[in-house]
Amino acid sequence: MTVLERLGAVVVFLAAAAVVAEGILDPVDFLALQAVRRSLDDMPGSSFFEGWDFTADPCGFPGVYCDGNKVSALALGDPRAGSPGLSGRLDPALGRLSALTELSLVPGRVDGELPESLSSCRNLRFLAVSKNLISGRIPDGLGGLSNLRTLDVSFNQISGTIPPSIATLPSITNLILCHNHLTGGIPSFPDSSPLIRLDLKHNDLSGGVPNLPNTLQYLSLSANRLTGTVDFVLPRLTRLNFLDLSMNQLDGPIPASVFALPLSVLQLQRNFFSGLLQPANDVSIQVVDLSYNRFWGPVSPLLAGVGQLYLNNNRFTGEVPARLVQELVGSGGLQVLYLQHNFLTGIEISPASSLPSSVSLCLMYNCMVPPVYAPCPLKAGSQNTRPADQCPEWRG
Repeated sequence: MTVLERLGAVVVFLAAAAVVAEGILDPVDFLALQAVRRSLDDMPGSSFFEGWDFTADPCGFPGVYCDGNKVSALALGDPRAGSPGLSGRLDPALGRLSALTELSLVPGRVDGELPESLSSCRNLRFLAVSKNLISGRIPDGLGGLSNLRTLDVSFNQISGTIPPSIATLPSITNLILCHNHLTGGIPSFPDSSPLIRLDLKHNDLSGGVPNLPNTLQYLSLSANRLTGTVDFVLPRLTRLNFLDLSMNQLDGPIPASVFALPLSVLQLQRNFFSGLLQPANDVSIQVVDLSYNRFWGPVSPLLAGVGQLYLNNNRFTGEVPARLVQELVGSGGLQVLYLQHNFLTGIEISPASSLPSSVSLCLMYNCMVPPVYAPCPLKAGSQNTRPADQCPEWRG
């Protein structure tokens, strides 16, 4: 063999050795993945774990992503839509994956608690385990993960309170804890928080709406037991494009500045909000639902630019503004106008008017006889008008 041939053989050998070395997973991570596999199973119809053959390199397993000889991301379960998920439990060995930055779990029937050991994954940025059967509390230690940006444990059976340390996470942008059994109050967030999305709907949270950072773009707190006013909290959230506080016990007025926020959806229905609605300028929010509250006074004509307007089951009085009628009848932007169950006394619309098929108008149970027939939702009842003794300003 010539010198060149020997050199070539050495180069090939070293390259092969480098490939082998690169493919050797850290023994701690290797054992942690074995524990994860023992604690989880494919649900019927899923074949996710068929690719987990520990005689091969685990970095080639489905859902396992490595950086060098360490596991950096773990996506458990077949991510294709409609695919069956996994059953079993999340093993505490997950906390030994020291380089883990992302952990996700597809919807399935994984139960048990979130391992407290996850707080040892100091590099964790993304944790999403929604739509399973996970119970217990949110581990306090997650509040020490300074790199955590997304925490999504929605649609599970998690109980207890929200650890205050979660609200002070310096990198958190998405906090999604909806559809669980959380109790207690919503922790206050510092002004420096980078939070963009806060979704806590469908829990059993109580108390008031706390201080929230003005970075928020999505806020949903519906279907809880929240009380108190929001007139000092909402105006400073100048970047909001979605707001849902429905189905709580909130009260007090809604400031005019709320209608100037860059919202596409404003849902405040089924609370105890009251007072006049007085937006300062034309409102262009696509969906505004203020139904089942205690608002009173005239309906503002500045609401004519709304796409779907639900003002039913309040205490509005006076006549329906002509601008709203023009937008509705003229096939403008207003597509839904629900005004039933108020104390309105008139509307400027011809009985011969034919409403476009694309619009919905309901006027039942006001202090007037509806001049046009328009089908209403079943829950509006069958009475066209209020009893006269409830309508002192109505002359019939």
